Amino acid sequence: MFVMRIAACIGSALLVLIAGTPAYAADTPTVKAKVGYVVDSAGTIHFGKRETARVPVASLVKVMTAYVVLREARLGDTVTVTAADVRHAVRNGATSAALKKGERLTVRDLLYGLMLPSGADAAHALARRYGPGTNAFVRKMNATARVLGLDDTRYTNADGLPKPSLGGYSTAVDQAELARRALENPVFRTIVGREVHRVPKTSAHRAHTWRNTNKLLTRADGVTGVKTGYTRAAGFCLLFAGERGGRQVIGVLLNDQDERRFSTAERLLDHAGSQIEVS
Repeated sequence: MFVMRIAACIGSALLVLIAGTPAYAADTPTVKAKVGYVVDSAGTIHFGKRETARVPVASLVKVMTAYVVLREARLGDTVTVTAADVRHAVRNGATSAALKKGERLTVRDLLYGLMLPSGADAAHALARRYGPGTNAFVRKMNATARVLGLDDTRYTNADGLPKPSLGGYSTAVDQAELARRALENPVFRTIVGREVHRVPKTSAHRAHTWRNTNKLLTRADGVTGVKTGYTRAAGFCLLFAGERGGRQVIGVLLNDQDERRFSTAERLLDHAGSQIEVS
């Protein structure tokens, strides 16, 4: 009789453990992106899925472009847009900031054109100026990646346009670390958190209105950025950050679907917030 009671107790305990497992799993959002990663400023990892896989990251590359420019340039520097800058975006069918040959824009404005509408023309103009030359600029990007400890990252250009023969890549872990370092710069943080940036017309340039492609800024509270991306090889990508429970939470979704990346990111932020609250 005693043995039967012990067996019954053990069986009940096992049932509790088994029943608890799906409940815990259900608390973690389903992530259909091929790669995902979420970490907070205390170093707690809230989600991981192939986070160390080397994959293309499309326009998330522009985060490093901005990071290098902010180290090399003064915000008030003026850059003259060339025909090559404009042609680069047009020939590659890339997103652009609608720049025109001969316009003279400040580095600050070009950084908005780089990060909000994801302008490949702005990327080319900045890389050309602060390499000087695009090849030299890419070398600076890769050197900076080594200094930051991004050992699984290799850049082949300043905009993330595909170059299969050269094989650019990064990982979700590296992208999250890059975002963390970039967000320490208040100028970068301001730029990537802006929904719209307007450049009034002057004698030096046309008027521009650039809208942020990061829809998460308007869909969730406390979002601070960071960058969207897309190429056929990389799929739809999103590097995002937000404040939850007094911590900065940074997440990465790579090779996802367009709208789904934003809804997934929103759920991942809230999931991290709920975990922080109970920790």
